[in-house]
Amino acid sequence: MKKLWIIALGMFLCTGSYAQTRFPALDKSPMDMSYYPVNYPVLKIQNKATEPLVARVIYSRPQKNGRSVFGELVEYGKVWRLGANEATEIELYKDVKIGGSKVKKGHYSMYAIVSPDKWTIILNKELDTWGAFQYDSAKDVLRIDVKPEKIAERTEAFCMVFEKASSGANLIMSWDDVKAVLPLTFNNEYVAGK
Repeated sequence: MKKLWIIALGMFLCTGSYAQTRFPALDKSPMDMSYYPVNYPVLKIQNKATEPLVARVIYSRPQKNGRSVFGELVEYGKVWRLGANEATEIELYKDVKIGGSKVKKGHYSMYAIVSPDKWTIILNKELDTWGAFQYDSAKDVLRIDVKPEKIAERTEAFCMVFEKASSGANLIMSWDDVKAVLPLTFNNEYVAGK
């Protein structure tokens, strides 16, 4: 009888501790991940990967929700975390060139300074940061200007995807009626150092 009482008490305590665990609600700006090659993890497990893993970007996807995005929600001339919540992070699995500058393989946070006629894309050494509140330009690894363009089909949720390009890949960033393209070069000529 004593053993039965101990077992019942143990089950009650375990049930009570589980009941107190509260999981967070679904984030309004869910985190997402993009790879180059596109869908690399799926291709890898299917033994269909024909290229090595080059890059992965992890970012949160804010929603437009009827708001004015560029110039208001994303203020012109101020550092933006390229998404929501934590600062966006890119991991490069090999050395690449971005806008003619060599960037060593590694893990970087990404920011942008947006204006109507250019986006300054920033790679920074500081990781695991929330927003751009403690952004430190002294830790920048790269700054490159890219030209945004208007698109006909609006993007409700901020999106970042890679697409294959002749010299490597492009990281396409789109939200509302604007997209910007960041070219990454890693073709055989660059790898060979030519």
